[in-house]
Amino acid sequence: MSKLSGLDHLRAMITADAQPSIGRTLDSSLIEVGDGVAVLEGNPDERTYNPMGTVHGGYAATLLDSACGIATHSKLAPGQGYTTLELKVAYHKAITANTGCVRAIGSVTSFGRRVAFAEAKLTDGAGRLLASASSTLLVITP
Repeated sequence: MSKLSGLDHLRAMITADAQPSIGRTLDSSLIEVGDGVAVLEGNPDERTYNPMGTVHGGYAATLLDSACGIATHSKLAPGQGYTTLELKVAYHKAITANTGCVRAIGSVTSFGRRVAFAEAKLTDGAGRLLASASSTLLVITP
């Protein structure tokens, strides 16, 4: 566990351009973080397509889960951790390679001693809602 607060840890990652490997896999990056807020951007392409020729729902779900999780991470005290207990995703609009850059914005709605609640929205470059999520996360204190 880090000796830094969650927010300081995330800011150091952004400064060092030290993105988690899932970001490389999905061509996504954490671009902004604040107290209880996280912003990621991604560039879906044909590598993320399902058999119907659209971006697999798991791509959107992963970005939304990451946005909720990283927003929660930003609230952690040194030594704390977290894990997702539940993620509920709603898909509003199909995503294709032509959608272009997508943005996931996550925010913490409640942060307690043991449980946090967060929500996230995934939008396209014009701000149209593509998917949304709510999440319950377990706060782990050693």
